[in-house]
Amino acid sequence: MENEHGGMFGIGEPNTAFAKYFIGNSYLKPLTEAGKSSIFIANVTFEPGCRNNWHIHHSTKDGGQILICVDGEGWYQEEGKEAQSLKPGDVVVIPANVKHWHGAKKNSWFSHLALEVPGENTSNEWCEPVSDEEYNKL
Repeated sequence: MENEHGGMFGIGEPNTAFAKYFIGNSYLKPLTEAGKSSIFIANVTFEPGCRNNWHIHHSTKDGGQILICVDGEGWYQEEGKEAQSLKPGDVVVIPANVKHWHGAKKNSWFSHLALEVPGENTSNEWCEPVSDEEYNKL
């Protein structure tokens, strides 16, 4: 499976620590070591149909998240906006304090690099799941 999904970075390990915030299975491959740099980067891989819950990267200054799509096809959506289709090479800059979700399309594995943007007083708030009804409209 290592060479089948995850793009050039590989699939990593089952994302069990955050499984309760995902519908479906995801995998995590850290590319930097937490605490060794001001930027944490991980390759996140979603099985077909997998998506994370709505969530917000809070910060009082700077912060947010950047997604760099590396394999497969997926979705990104901000609250109140249309979902964006994602493919390798796409980059999504997510400002701090914006409610959003991201994940794979129904029939495709999907991987993106997730970069946590340094900021002041940062925290992550996990919200409600993306319902099957919402997701199936895409």
